[in-house]
Amino acid sequence: MNNFYFGSNAKKTASKGWSKLCFISLFFYFSATYSQVADSTKVNQLDAVLVSATKIDNKTPMTFSDFTKKEIEKRNLGQDIPILMNFLPSVVTTSDAGNGFGYTGIRVRGSDATRVNVTINGIPYNDSEYSGTYFVDMPDFASSLSSIQLQRGVGTSTNGSGAFGASLNLVTQEVQKQASGEINNSFGSFNSRKNTVKFSTGLLNNQFEISGRLSVLHSDGYVDRASSDLKSYFLQGTFVGKTTLIKALVFGGYERTYQAWTGVDAETLASNRTFNINGMYTDANGNTQFYKNQVDNYNQDHYQLHWNEKMNDNFHTNLAFHYTKGKGYYEEYNQAQDFSAYGLTPINIAGTVIDKTDLVRRKWLDNDFYGITFSGNYAVKDVELITGGSYNRYEGKHFGEVIWAQYASNLQNTDHYYDYFGNKNDLNLFSKINYLISKKLSVYGDLQYRLVNYQANGVYDNEVSQNFRFLNPKGGLTYSWTKKQQLYFSYAKANREPNRTDFEAGSPRPEKLDDYELGWRYAGTKTQLSINGYAMIYHDQLVLTGALDDVGNPIRKNAGESYRIGVEVEAGFKIGTKLSIKPNIAVSENKNKNYFSPEASDLINKGNTTIAYSPKLIAGNIITVQPINGLQLNWLSKFVGSQYLSNIEDENAVLKDYFIQDFNLIYEFKPKKVFQSIAFTGLVNNVFDKKYVSNGNDYGGGYVYYFPQAGINFLVGLNLKF
Repeated sequence: MNNFYFGSNAKKTASKGWSKLCFISLFFYFSATYSQVADSTKVNQLDAVLVSATKIDNKTPMTFSDFTKKEIEKRNLGQDIPILMNFLPSVVTTSDAGNGFGYTGIRVRGSDATRVNVTINGIPYNDSEYSGTYFVDMPDFASSLSSIQLQRGVGTSTNGSGAFGASLNLVTQEVQKQASGEINNSFGSFNSRKNTVKFSTGLLNNQFEISGRLSVLHSDGYVDRASSDLKSYFLQGTFVGKTTLIKALVFGGYERTYQAWTGVDAETLASNRTFNINGMYTDANGNTQFYKNQVDNYNQDHYQLHWNEKMNDNFHTNLAFHYTKGKGYYEEYNQAQDFSAYGLTPINIAGTVIDKTDLVRRKWLDNDFYGITFSGNYAVKDVELITGGSYNRYEGKHFGEVIWAQYASNLQNTDHYYDYFGNKNDLNLFSKINYLISKKLSVYGDLQYRLVNYQANGVYDNEVSQNFRFLNPKGGLTYSWTKKQQLYFSYAKANREPNRTDFEAGSPRPEKLDDYELGWRYAGTKTQLSINGYAMIYHDQLVLTGALDDVGNPIRKNAGESYRIGVEVEAGFKIGTKLSIKPNIAVSENKNKNYFSPEASDLINKGNTTIAYSPKLIAGNIITVQPINGLQLNWLSKFVGSQYLSNIEDENAVLKDYFIQDFNLIYEFKPKKVFQSIAFTGLVNNVFDKKYVSNGNDYGGGYVYYFPQAGINFLVGLNLKF
């Protein structure tokens, strides 16, 4: 959870508008010095090469799924990106608020978001200190995406943190040749709503395009007071020449979300499943109250500049600069706090010494992330070679403020009761080659070197200064059995550094992974089928204990030897012209070997235990019917097997399996005047009103908390394109 990263003042978003417009204006001024004239037939080719260093295709012996723009649009009614990806293989999603708005989470092959590498146009997005990915900071970002690619397992070398469960490549919208506009409004259960406007100038003078988006979202949430107020923007300027593509992007978001990261215990789950303990306190009269501003506030702005140059028919180069600014806090009411924890001096009132107080505090983070990525792509008939890398620096300032206290003592409104920092440098170099040995057989090689330096203080009054050097080789073979069938095998090694929470929980060791993938693909006219087997062998894996720290970050411990072995099947069948079916299933064994558990000040060998949050069976299916032209009906199914919440297989801390059904309707028609198209979209989630839980935490000692998800609920939308 993004419990350190919460926004500043929403009004700042508007005040920054002029700087963003100036950024785009300067970009166009300098771009105008180019005299080339774009060949519009090559625009899409240049756009595709822009992210070729991190995306893959069937030539690469890795396991992946593509999620296209059309598929995104079908269900994009305000729910977060992980929820939209829920029906991909081996994926499990969850929502703190219970309805897909606000804070959401994703796990792939049992690995949580801290172990999923995420890039936006090849730029790292994972938080540098905690490794997490907080999509709430970019609300409605799905409306500005052209594609999503999920590489399961280690995947190919990419920029940013190492992938231990998957790599997620987000690619923003491509250049549009024709001018367009779009107004998208949706609303639904729990007072949920999304308002989006988009535009594109199209290619002006066959060279320039400006496109953008503004979005405002709100939801009260299924869980009590789990409300979200979200705003975001996206602005992109593009210059296209004969051999040049330059993109300047500014995008970001503001979120104000009431905290709902604690969950409920089993007894409360049975009697009052929407109860939210966050913000609860007892007033002077002994009455239970809920603090109105128990909220996250966070503002994040991203700046990217991409330059793709086609040197000749065989050689492309990509160069990108990026900067991300984030600043914000979370606010909470705390009772009976010791003066000493806040640097306060005990006071004497009428002969009574006071050394505790109720107070409201804010924990802030002011962070900067910037760097450069680069790659060169050389391709001839039988060889494709990509060499690239990145250098990124993160600077984080952590500090705390008390903004109100029942007994203020010597407190001043400018005081900080702690001031910490966390800085990280990340150098990454890689080279990939795909060589066609014969008409049917190709070999793939990939070597990455990462140098990471992390420095921080405030880690239980200790300082951290660590250097990590990782060498990550990868390789494989692809055999094209026929034009429609492929066999592939790959091996990939990955190393990952611990995150800040790991250091706060002890003295963690870096974790290592050997990933073996063996698969078969079939791509026919009406049938697509992919079967993949994998074996992921971990050394010193940092596994989730099931507990969270005091700000909601998951606590992990090194587990020695562990493994994940499984089979994934993904298919697509077209039956006639009106019916299609897209099933997927993943079956796996996920084990710690000789897991030692601390009990009564001793370590007890529990033998081979199941890794927490790792269901044996995950399955999904989408049935699509198109009864008439323009009308599409989708029936979506998802099954997730039972999961332990800790690594000791405690039967009192289990998430039960669940099987849910959603229904999605899209009707689009194209009038002859004014609008290019008018589309009505409807989504009914959890059609059969299943009472299920998708996430939980086990703090030990019988303290187990669950995150219930909403019963039947709906969203409807109207999309106008012109």
